[in-house]
Amino acid sequence: MPASPSPSAPIFTRHARAYDATRRGFIPCFDRFYGTALDLIATEAGAEPLRVLDLGAGTGLLAALLLERMPNARITCLDASDGMLDEARARFAGDDRVDFVLADMATADLGGPWGVVMSALAIHHLEDAAKKALFAGVRGALTPGGLFVNAEQVLGPTPALEERYARRWLADVRAAGVPGDEIDRACERMRFDRCASVEDQLAWMRDAGLADVDCTFKSWRFAVLSGRA
Repeated sequence: MPASPSPSAPIFTRHARAYDATRRGFIPCFDRFYGTALDLIATEAGAEPLRVLDLGAGTGLLAALLLERMPNARITCLDASDGMLDEARARFAGDDRVDFVLADMATADLGGPWGVVMSALAIHHLEDAAKKALFAGVRGALTPGGLFVNAEQVLGPTPALEERYARRWLADVRAAGVPGDEIDRACERMRFDRCASVEDQLAWMRDAGLADVDCTFKSWRFAVLSGRA
C-alpha cells in the first residue's frame, strides 16, 4: 500500500503533536461517540485475534481505545500524514499488535481480508465521489460478514440545519474551555472538510454492497455509521 499525496496531509502533520490534547473539547459527545463505535466492534470478538484496518488512523486514538477494549486485536493504522503516524508510532512503541502504513485511503490498496474496517473523523476529508469509491473498496476488503464502522463528522441535511450544527459546535467548544488559538487551528483543518449527510452516506454504503447499514448514534454533527459485508 504505497504512500500517495493528500492535500490535507501537511496541515495535519503540522498539528499532529497537539492533536489528541483537545479531542474531548472538540467532540462534546466524545464518550458516547467513540463508545458507540467500540460497542459495535466489540460484537466481533471471537477465538481468533480480530484483524482491523483503521482508515485515517491519525495519532492512533481510536486504535488505542479499541486495544483497551479488545487486547487481542491486530490493527493496521493507515494515514496520509507521516506526522500523525509518527505520533501513533510513539504511542504504540514496542507493541507488535499494531502496524503502520503511510498512504492516502482514497487511492490505497486496502488489502485484507479484514474482520473490521474502522475510521474516525477522517473520511469526511474526501470528495463525495471518493467516499463512494472508498465504501466499495471497504466492502471488497472485508471478510464475509465483516464490519465497517465509521465514526464521522456529518453535514446537516439542509443548509439551515448545517448552520445550526456549526453554531452549536462552536458554542460547545467554547464552553468546554478550548483556547482560541486551538479553535483557530481546528478551523484551519476544517477547510479540508467535505462532509456529507447521514442519509447520503447510508445510501452510498448500501450502493457499495454493504448490508445492515445503520446510523447507531448521532449528536448534531457527530454520527456513527456501520454496515456489513
